[in-house]
Amino acid sequence: MKKADIGVAMYVLAAFVMLIVPIPPWLLDTFLAINISVAFTIMFGCMFSKEVLDLSYFPTILLFTTIFRIALNISSTRLILTTGEPGNVVKTFGQYVGGGDLTIGIIVFIILIIIQFMVINKGSERVAEVTARFTLDAMPGKQMAIDADLNTGAITDAEAKIRRDKIQQEASFFGSMDGAVKYVKGDAIAGIIITAVNIIGGIAMGMIRGGMEIGDAVDKYTILTIGDGLVSQIPSLLISLSTGILVTKGSKDADFGTVLIRQLFGVPKVLYLVGSTVLALGIVTPLNTVLFVTLGLAFILTGRSVAGAIETSNIEAEVDLDEAAAEEIRQPENVTSLLQVDPIELEFGYGIIPLADANQGGDLLDRVVMIRRQIALELGTVVPIIRLRDNIQLNPNQYIIKIKGIQVSEGEILFDHYMAMNPGFVEDEITGIPTFEPSFHLPAIWITEGQRERAESLGYTVVDPPSIIATHLTEVIRQYISELLTRQDVQQLVSNLKETNPSLVEELVPKLLGLGEIQKVLQNLLKEGISIRDLLTIFETLADYAPTTRDTDILTEYVRQSLRRAISSKYFAGSETTSVVTLDPKVEQEIMGSIKQTEQGAYLNLDPDRTKAIMSSVGNEVQKLENLGKNPIIITSPIVRMYFRRLTEDYFKDLIVVSYNEVETNVELQSVGMVTA
Repeated sequence: MKKADIGVAMYVLAAFVMLIVPIPPWLLDTFLAINISVAFTIMFGCMFSKEVLDLSYFPTILLFTTIFRIALNISSTRLILTTGEPGNVVKTFGQYVGGGDLTIGIIVFIILIIIQFMVINKGSERVAEVTARFTLDAMPGKQMAIDADLNTGAITDAEAKIRRDKIQQEASFFGSMDGAVKYVKGDAIAGIIITAVNIIGGIAMGMIRGGMEIGDAVDKYTILTIGDGLVSQIPSLLISLSTGILVTKGSKDADFGTVLIRQLFGVPKVLYLVGSTVLALGIVTPLNTVLFVTLGLAFILTGRSVAGAIETSNIEAEVDLDEAAAEEIRQPENVTSLLQVDPIELEFGYGIIPLADANQGGDLLDRVVMIRRQIALELGTVVPIIRLRDNIQLNPNQYIIKIKGIQVSEGEILFDHYMAMNPGFVEDEITGIPTFEPSFHLPAIWITEGQRERAESLGYTVVDPPSIIATHLTEVIRQYISELLTRQDVQQLVSNLKETNPSLVEELVPKLLGLGEIQKVLQNLLKEGISIRDLLTIFETLADYAPTTRDTDILTEYVRQSLRRAISSKYFAGSETTSVVTLDPKVEQEIMGSIKQTEQGAYLNLDPDRTKAIMSSVGNEVQKLENLGKNPIIITSPIVRMYFRRLTEDYFKDLIVVSYNEVETNVELQSVGMVTA
């Protein structure tokens, strides 16, 4: 055991020993001196602690010190009633504090009890109760503020975790303090009761056993009892004061005394006014002229001294700032921080800042949080932190989206305007500024607030600037989410699945597949917009087929077939017949015949002219589906699907390629064309 553990254990054990075993007066004096010293230690510790969590065990300290004081009360009571000799400390407090006068001692003791019980204890109890309530009520807001700072890049994940832990600790501390203050209050009440019992019992014992006259008994035992009460209640008062200091502490950045003096005597104007007022009282009124004039002049001189100190401090601060800037220029640049590349960045001009500033009513930060939540629910993967930054090099209303430090898209909005888009069936035109919707590049019109209601009544789709940016950012993330899935993300997904299905994970990783191979399969799925949220089914399928092949493309096809219910629900939802385009079997055979196998995987070695002809046919058939208002879907054989998808992905970004094995049996399909060449 550590020495500190032994010391705390001995402190508590001593209290229980005193409750049971009679102790001699000299030992009682020792324990009373220790009690007073501990009380002063606690008070000064509370005064000079930076913040309340520096004394996070304060509720436990209150409990220990309370039981120790009660044990001292019982031991001193036992000595007073049995021998009338409770030791030097009790006698000294009874005689010295009361000046040897019984009446004065009683009055001082009563005043002390009233101050502790009615003022300090009552106030500390109320402050602790209110602080605990407000701390618990403020927790959700503090959590949201941490999430907002994390999303903007103001803090790191580690700093966010530290802040969240601190919030939990503060809530726990103030909740405990709300109850621990009752210890001090109960201790004060117990002190009053013990004092009354000591006086009555002492007088009775002195008269019955000691044969004393009632006057002598009253004089002796009352003074001893008052001394006992004072020697117990003064440490109790110090700890009550410590409790009040701790729960009302406001400074976290400087020492208690420094902040207190600066706040009281740090404003020269206040000192001038106080000095002038006190000076006038000494001159105009019959008050002691010398005293009040001297005190008034002292305040005025102090104010002048503080003003000079403030002026000197400001000059020194400016000099230090200039020197620090010069030193920063002279020092070699620390480029380590510049090497970090953020996965996703949203940079915007100064005109868009109000949309991202919560103080100005902007909700863009909240929308970014919702985007991450939406993608997680939709695709089953965690979107990296999205950094929001203002960039004065951009146009005021311009914004750009970067993936891994490279710009991939941009847009421009008009502040205080709305974007109106014709869904295709609105015939009435509305005046405005022509533009294009940035996410899907659809024609749109910028309209004012006054035109919004009319546009909506005509059937236009009207969206506000934050929604435009959020939609654009969401589409970009969907497009690049496969690139953003790192091995560390996959490891986190594997760890989450291992908590519920440890045997499956242990069978698959790393015995059958490595983390990188699983990453490739998940990236292949995300690249085509397939959710990986059903990770259990994906891993079950990989565990079934990994013993026969480690080709991640082939494994992806097996996984897609296992996810056919989800794929059918995504592309063929509803009871209506879905219009699709099929692939000519001759084209399928030609594609299969051009596949070349290598150690790095398979690739297509198709003649460029044949590729051009096939792509021309695909374009014609896709145009047919788009004219019908349908999604461009091509159905192929399972063995051809991934190669045909790879062939077309550079030409048709939105083309959906599925195999027959990925379609549920209850789905009705209607072929409206065939890709030939």
